[in-house]
Amino acid sequence: MIEEGDRVLLIGPKREYYLRAGPGKFGSDAGEIELSDLIGKEPGDEIRTHLGKVFSIRVPRPPDLFTHGKRSGAPMLPKDIGMVIAYTGMNRRDRVLDAGTGSGVAAIYFGGIAASVDTYEIRPEFARLAEKNIADARLDNVRIHPEDFLSATGSYDIVHLDMMIQPEHVAHAHTLLVPGGFFATYTPFFEQTFAVIDAAAELFAGEVHCYECMERELTRSARGTRPSTRVAHSGFLTIARK
Repeated sequence: MIEEGDRVLLIGPKREYYLRAGPGKFGSDAGEIELSDLIGKEPGDEIRTHLGKVFSIRVPRPPDLFTHGKRSGAPMLPKDIGMVIAYTGMNRRDRVLDAGTGSGVAAIYFGGIAASVDTYEIRPEFARLAEKNIADARLDNVRIHPEDFLSATGSYDIVHLDMMIQPEHVAHAHTLLVPGGFFATYTPFFEQTFAVIDAAAELFAGEVHCYECMERELTRSARGTRPSTRVAHSGFLTIARK
């Protein structure tokens, strides 16, 4: 059931809107809706504007938060986040440390799977934004730390870094991991990726693997179907195991 303050998606014939249930009105070319009327509704219920136009109600999931949440920069794409989850075997028993929170997209995906997520963001303005996005995701197992990753303590099953990574960050990640735990990094450039691989190779007993996930969406029109012309590269994922 939707409560006051919850985020919702209103799905219309051609557009969708990312709103918050509570006081106030929302207006579009389809008419106005009292946002308080969303309180008490269930996903799949319908709501009508004052013009009689019908919208279906959804509760946002991580892909919706990726699309509609406020951003502090370029977040990791779902395809890359999915590879981190797959190659580390992230599951409901895991304690995860994430650093370079940004707007919180990766932390939100991880929080829906892992037992707990501690996410570190050194820039205060990014940390504040991420905290709001994580609250909108209704995740009480994700805790944001507005601190340098090098100040992190504890014991983790997975450490994930999406930031400017230096050898000392790789070394610190190694100290935080339990035996058998996974280290994962996302880096957009070859030079930083090579630096991570070299630093990890000196510390981690297991093999260090690096992957690039290329994604091409198909576009279909009256003229025909072809791969999208959007750039397929986003970044490199390096995975090591302690």
